[in-house]
Parts: sequence; C-alpha cells; structure tokens
Amino acid sequence: MTEDGAVLVVDAGSASLHVSVLDRAGTVVRTHDLSAPDELAELVPRLPPVTAVGHRLVHGGPELTAPVRVDDTVRAGLDAAARLAPLHVPPALAALDAARTALPDLPHVVCLDTAFHAELPAAARSYPLPHGWDTRYGLRRYGFHGLSYAWALRQTAALLHRPADDLQVVLAHLGGGCSACAVRDGHSVDTTMGFTPLEGLAMSRRSGSVDPGLLLWLQTEHGLSAAELADALQHRSGLLGLSGSSDDTRDLVRARTRGDRAAELALAVFTHRVRAGVAAMAASLDRLDAVVFTGEIGTDQPEVRVEVSAGLRVLGLPRTLSGPAEPVEPTIVSPTGARVPVLVVPTGEIQQIAIETRTALAHR
Repeated sequence: MTEDGAVLVVDAGSASLHVSVLDRAGTVVRTHDLSAPDELAELVPRLPPVTAVGHRLVHGGPELTAPVRVDDTVRAGLDAAARLAPLHVPPALAALDAARTALPDLPHVVCLDTAFHAELPAAARSYPLPHGWDTRYGLRRYGFHGLSYAWALRQTAALLHRPADDLQVVLAHLGGGCSACAVRDGHSVDTTMGFTPLEGLAMSRRSGSVDPGLLLWLQTEHGLSAAELADALQHRSGLLGLSGSSDDTRDLVRARTRGDRAAELALAVFTHRVRAGVAAMAASLDRLDAVVFTGEIGTDQPEVRVEVSAGLRVLGLPRTLSGPAEPVEPTIVSPTGARVPVLVVPTGEIQQIAIETRTALAHR
C-alpha cells in the first residue's frame, strides 16, 4: 500500500531546498540539498523507489486546515496562501510544481505548518480590530511551526510516558524563526505567531512583535515605505539587527564572552522575549507539565535554554539544567525532581511530514 512505502519529503524554505527519502519505519535513508527546484528532475532517477511525496507548506490559508492530497483544484487554491507568507510559500509551490512534473504518477500531499493551530479558541485566534474586519479581510491568528510542534508533542509524550491528550505543555521552537505554543490535552490553544510568521518572539533576522504605532510613526514622520519596513522587519532585525554582526546565537555567545556589548544585548533581548512568550503561553493552561525546547537554537544552544529556564522560576522551572549540551535524542535536561521538567526534542519536521503524508493517503 502507498502509505507503507518510502516517502520522498520536499522541504522548501525561503532560501533552501532539502529533499529526503524516509523508509516505512520513518528513518531518513537519503538526503540532498538542492539549489533550485528544477534540479529535482535530475535527482529523481537517482533516488530509491518511493510511493508518495510529502511537501512542507508554511501557510495553508483559510481553507486548508489539514494535510491534503494535491490535485489541480487544490494547487490552484494554494496561490492565495502565497500572499500571506511571501517569503516561504512561493518557493514551496515552485518545488511542488517541479516535483509533480518529475513524479506525475505518484500522490503528492501538502503538510501545513498552520494545521496544528487550526482549532485555536476564538479568544486566541482573534485580533482586537474593528468589527467586521475579520470576515472582510480574512484576519485571524494562524500560528506556524505546526509540523515541528506535532513532532515535539509526540516525542514529549513518549519521553514522559503519558498520552499526548493528557498533557499541558509549552513548546518553544527556536531557530531562524521562533515561536512558542501552549498545548492543552493534545491541542494548540495559543501561540505567539499570528497572521504571518513575523509576529511574536524576536528571531534570527525577523523582529517579532513591535509597537504598531512605532511603524506608523516611521511611515508618517520619516517617510519609510511599506517595502522598506518589510525589508527591515523581515531581514535586518532580530539578533542580527541588535548585534550588528551575526544572526547566529553561537557567534553571539562567543562574542559575549569577549566583552561584545552589542552581542550581550542581542542575547538578553532574545532570551527575555522567549521567557515572556513561554510565560504568556502558560497563562492558557491549567497546569504546566513540561517546557519543551526544539528547533536549531533550542536544540544546540544550551546557554539559551539555561537563561530562559533560570528566568522562569516563577513558573517552577529549575535554575540549572543538566544533560548533554546538544542532545541527539529527546532528553529531559532538568534535574531529577524538578517541579516542571524541561525537555529538549531535536527537530523532526521531516519525519512528521512523512507521517502526515501516509496518514492522509490512508484516509483518502
């Protein structure tokens, strides 16, 4: 059956294209980094046999709320989502089109980062804007990093030996993009990213949330255009903007030890915003069963984890963390007996896409 065979996963980012083959056990058996979608045609004959193709799509728009097999009708509807996430969706659609051309006889499934948050409660998904704007303009908080969160929740449940639908946890995906999410009984009930992946925590190059009045002031008092603001907020802010030197926390930790004040400020702002985001997410829960770090920074930057945890003792997180600095498997890094366990789960978006692709085809 299709859902039991190997799956080709196509993960197109704003400036990257990763292609992986996962066997029926979910093990990555081949991986390739491509520079352009048209290279897929050349690569496909050299891949092991696959029976389905799964695609990561950052934004599914208002219509798609679950993984779906792509036909011409679905594909046409995806263009609307491109306007909501212009950095991420157009490259993914280009890769989708190239893969459908190269493998026309296989089923293709799009797996959405927004799907995990599709059932956010009204209070969490709604913006306090003029009455009627939500329906007129399609405004709502979508949330992102859903594939990462779905995988992290699965691994957290296994590590804590508890069913996912009995957990209340805060998950923090820290990487190039950063967000936090509150999960109650297996469902997302709040998240820091909103209508676009620009809202919320400070990120590597994205600003995260800033005062909207500040942006209006820059437009009206200093004449900055929407394009100039978009470029600054998306590409020249966050860790890079604050430090003036790097968007990589590893560089900034080293620079901080050398006395670089700008690097010190960048890390201080970053960890402050993460702590604030985690605390805000905890406010949507009845209890806090665990805090989970994932994403590249969450996994391989122990200094960030320690500084976030140490600043959240009010929530019961420990002052110190133990365990390996860069875990390769899901790991509890809090001391034994900690009131709130702290976990690190290496990113598993590729594996989650393969799971969702098989599930979508099994229930078609």
